[in-house]
Amino acid sequence: MDKALFIAMTGAKHNMLAQTNRANNLANLSTTGFRADFEQSRSMGVYYGDGQPTRAYALTESPRSEFTPGPMITTNNPLDVAIHGEGFFAVQASDGTEAYTRAGNFAVDATGMLRTANGLPVLGDGGPINIPENKKVNVGSDGIISIVGQDQGPEAMVEVGRLKLVNPAITAIEKGDDGLFRQRDGLNAPVAAEVQVRGGMLEGSNVNAVDEFTQILSLARQYEMQVKVMKSAEENSAASAQLLQMS
Repeated sequence: MDKALFIAMTGAKHNMLAQTNRANNLANLSTTGFRADFEQSRSMGVYYGDGQPTRAYALTESPRSEFTPGPMITTNNPLDVAIHGEGFFAVQASDGTEAYTRAGNFAVDATGMLRTANGLPVLGDGGPINIPENKKVNVGSDGIISIVGQDQGPEAMVEVGRLKLVNPAITAIEKGDDGLFRQRDGLNAPVAAEVQVRGGMLEGSNVNAVDEFTQILSLARQYEMQVKVMKSAEENSAASAQLLQMS
């Protein structure tokens, strides 16, 4: 009976982990640039010497993210920037490392530094980007940031920085607990000149609410089934103990 009990226990455990993943996707339905995460589990045979496995436990594999582009939302805010097609913005994570995101809802702080909505510095070709006080700011399709200074005319637009746009292979990056992507080898991705952006727009989350909710219901049913198997194993164990007492 211990085999059935522990097999069902591992299945229930990974059903719960999968539900957590799906619930996180739903919670980020309105998060700018969010990439939905997949969950995956498989059976892993337990071997004792040669021959066939004695049992098969559930095992969670490394989850991956869905990189299908999200919907484009027009905001007309000059500091809102969306990547058109593939690519990422480079930002400085809280631990000082370079990381990548699709969220382009930027803002300028009191010191003039360009930051993400989470307060992380946005990186340019030479480090964090600073934008002086201005009357107008514009982000070109190539990521070049230009401004019209105070008391200046539109003909006086000058370049003050350029967003670092990268395009690493999706198989070479992984999402961290902070929601940012990093290269698996720990190196910084090179600038990708082919990446294009759209100013005054944001990319929405690519989470499909109907699909996520359906998956949560399916996982709940699977969890109930695993619990029933554990209950049956407990009842069979109790019946076996009664038979031994009678003998």
